[in-house]
Amino acid sequence: MPDPSPRIALVTGANRGIGFETARQLASAGVRVLLAGRDRAAVTEAAEKLRADGLAADHLVLDVTDPASVRAAAAEVDRRHGRLDILVNNAGIRTEEYGKRPSEQPMRQWRETFDTNLFGVIEVTTAFLPLIRRSAAGRVVNVSSLLGSLTTHSDPLSYAHTPMFKSLPAYSASKSAVNSWTVHLAYELRGTPVKVNAVHPGYTKTGMNDGAGDLDVTDGARTSVAMALLADDGPTGTYTHGGETIPW
Repeated sequence: MPDPSPRIALVTGANRGIGFETARQLASAGVRVLLAGRDRAAVTEAAEKLRADGLAADHLVLDVTDPASVRAAAAEVDRRHGRLDILVNNAGIRTEEYGKRPSEQPMRQWRETFDTNLFGVIEVTTAFLPLIRRSAAGRVVNVSSLLGSLTTHSDPLSYAHTPMFKSLPAYSASKSAVNSWTVHLAYELRGTPVKVNAVHPGYTKTGMNDGAGDLDVTDGARTSVAMALLADDGPTGTYTHGGETIPW
């Protein structure tokens, strides 16, 4: 008999922006969503907002840069649910200042960026992977960026080929590394029900972009949600936005 219980999803960085909207859309699709973040008050409030709309949502304290916090969160999900069907690695930061040359960005910002955007993704994924393997159809969605595309960065006609976006070398490189991690993990999990994909949300109006962008968060969350709800015959090891493949 098929398992009648709803799918369980965990979204990191879910108290605001694209993460919160991703959680809202997943919950609206009938998924029970765990909104994860390091600020207990913020994720509790975010989960309460969804529950007030009649959606199945809980909060989970998780700091992606703290191994002990990650292990504790994985143990809590195991205790509550015994499995995880969907992991959306959404948490990310941009610490660099627009307008500086790539060589002018300090090493402190490189390390901070990679701690969250890459090492945090790997830490969370490996900690929760045993629970994802228990799912009948596990899904891992890594939120990348078009700025992670070396092809795009090298194209003189692209928006990334400008002083503004060339001033974000650490952010861009961290997302390129996330893409590489996606490909490696998808290879490891080939032949299993687990699918691993990277997504570009689009240039979305969020605090990370200082309010700039072309899309609102509703549209910015759509690609993550689509890949989280991917059918059994869907792809793995891809890098997409809105159903379109992005060149590595």
